[in-house]
Amino acid sequence: MIKRLLPRAENHYSGSRWSLGFLTLATVMSTARSLIHLLAPDGGAHTIAGITLDVAGGPNIVALFGQWGASQLVLACLQWVVVLRYRFLVPAMLAIIVLEQLLRILAGRLKPLILDSPPPGAYGTYVVLGLALIFLAIELRHHPRS
Repeated sequence: MIKRLLPRAENHYSGSRWSLGFLTLATVMSTARSLIHLLAPDGGAHTIAGITLDVAGGPNIVALFGQWGASQLVLACLQWVVVLRYRFLVPAMLAIIVLEQLLRILAGRLKPLILDSPPPGAYGTYVVLGLALIFLAIELRHHPRS
């Protein structure tokens, strides 16, 4: 059944092992983040992000964090598929990570959180964006044009 779901493909990866290593680390972090949002009692909203939940609609905030975690887990699963089975897609996955970080920054500017201090993701987004851009550039330089 797995062969029908994930058929074999030309999986020769000739890219940078540093890029693959970064993607693997980013995938571990994405998986952990998504599981926290999905499974933590407060979805990480208060314990990590510092969002006050003892307000009207507090349970809805927790529910949204859980749903966000579920969506993030789907992306993390796709990242694992690339890392473990379809490594030739590393450049494409790095481009998706860049796009995700850019959209996070846009969302944060359009709908900013009002907090005493920014959550870890506020800084992490810029770090991941910078690293993903570097490794994507390495991959694009490394791969010959077809």
